[in-house]
Amino acid sequence: MKIEVTNEENEVFMLLDECTKNLKNEHGLTTSCRVAGGWVRDKLLGSDSNDIDIALENMMGLTFAEHFVQFVAREKGITEAKVTKIERNPNQSKHLETARAKVLGIELDLVNLRSEEYSEGSRIPSDIAFGTPLQDAMRRDTTINALFYNVHTQSVEDLTEKGLDDLRNGIIRTPLPPRETFLDDPLRVIRCARFASRFGFELLPELKNAAADPDIQEAFAHKISRERVGEELDKMLKGRDPLLSIRLIHEISLYSSVFTIPPAISNAFSSAPTLPITSVAAATILQALIDPATSDAFSTRLPTIHQTLTSQVGSSKGTRALLFLAAALTPFRGITYMDAKSKKQHAVEAAVREGTKLGSQNHYLDGVTPLFIAADMLKIPNLQNEKLRSPSERVAIGLLLRDKFVHNPNTGSHWTTSILFSLVQELTPFYDAEKDQLNVEEASVIIQTYNTFVQRIEELGLPKDVDAKPMLDGRRVVQLLSATPGQWTGKVLTKVMEWQLDHPRGTPAECEAWLKGEHEGGQIQVEANSTGGKRGSGGEEGASKKKAKK
Repeated sequence: MKIEVTNEENEVFMLLDECTKNLKNEHGLTTSCRVAGGWVRDKLLGSDSNDIDIALENMMGLTFAEHFVQFVAREKGITEAKVTKIERNPNQSKHLETARAKVLGIELDLVNLRSEEYSEGSRIPSDIAFGTPLQDAMRRDTTINALFYNVHTQSVEDLTEKGLDDLRNGIIRTPLPPRETFLDDPLRVIRCARFASRFGFELLPELKNAAADPDIQEAFAHKISRERVGEELDKMLKGRDPLLSIRLIHEISLYSSVFTIPPAISNAFSSAPTLPITSVAAATILQALIDPATSDAFSTRLPTIHQTLTSQVGSSKGTRALLFLAAALTPFRGITYMDAKSKKQHAVEAAVREGTKLGSQNHYLDGVTPLFIAADMLKIPNLQNEKLRSPSERVAIGLLLRDKFVHNPNTGSHWTTSILFSLVQELTPFYDAEKDQLNVEEASVIIQTYNTFVQRIEELGLPKDVDAKPMLDGRRVVQLLSATPGQWTGKVLTKVMEWQLDHPRGTPAECEAWLKGEHEGGQIQVEANSTGGKRGSGGEEGASKKKAKK
């Protein structure tokens, strides 16, 4: 395995080498520079990387960085190099002050090689000291992340003596015994799972056993901030293989620790969550539907789902990540609880909010609950179902697709992904994740039902109407009916939308004539002399307030 260094990287590495020699000759200071961790790993795997972390021997990062920018300015005429100090932030796993320097367009993070000691009950080192390259390598999370590239010898250093072999053989291993590594910093448990899913590598059995140790599970639940858990989970969901990530979380018994919910909430649940393996079942079904070529063997025996259902997934990593997160939360499906204000809430949202602190990026927090609500609304979309045919087929299906839980850009909901997720939820009970067996016959019938439903949506020309606005706005409705705005306005606009769906070739003039006729015939009621108008709406109250302001 060989590292291919770009011309720009080689030039910067030569400058680092010259700077160390200058420090020794002019100031009597001895140090060495090694690129550490991810850059080395990715380069050896044949990938580009911009994450260049420089590990320094016997010198702080800021001290060297300041010498470095002065050296390249004085000796090489490179004056644009600047130094930024990054303060310690243990909550973000930044246990040491770091210096950042940008030279020749390449950004370097510089920090000293170190050894660490941990106190019980904390993942933040209690004692950090200058360390040897070997000590620094052994304290890292995995052997493949403990490799160094020595800029002076231009060679890879594998001080754990396992990193290169593990990289070749696709193995995730800890430099020290896994129990020791995980007790020092339990976050490394989920990081090992993330790297395994990212590269398609295998977790060693002893690593899995250590991860499932009750002491490690307890430490993970109490020593790691929820934000750090969410950050790792987000990378897994947006990574190469979110299905493998969810499987590994289950295999190492980490599910309840990742999606942990305070007892004050979980004790109020309307029912108990199903087993964590349900998350694997749902994620496996999702993967089989959106990418059959990479799925297990049973997917080849299933009907292909309508291509419209995967249109959003292929164009957005965020949509894909949200769907896999929702699949992972399937054990919480249908569970509700009453919050402190006696308002009904959904357990899936609590799992995201309390367990991962993911927030609304990719609509994780505000998009998960709508997916589950929409799944209940859309299930068994048989075209013979009366609710899909009244008052007319086009109106009934159109209103369903326009429902705020089924389609709402503000929460990341799209009618195609809502239908897709509903299909996933319907198929999940027919898949046994323990045995990797699917009732293909039952599943095929369900898929055909959904395909027929989507085909009918397109035959009716409804996709263009999902985001359409009513052809008459509220102001025009009020004007036509010679009324004052009020709560009735919204109800009438819904009727206008129904007419619009039922008359896809209708014009605004025809809609206005229909609206007047319905009003004159008593089918549409308005609130006479309503005082519900807003300031500036044209009503008497609004006019009087405007006059008073003048």
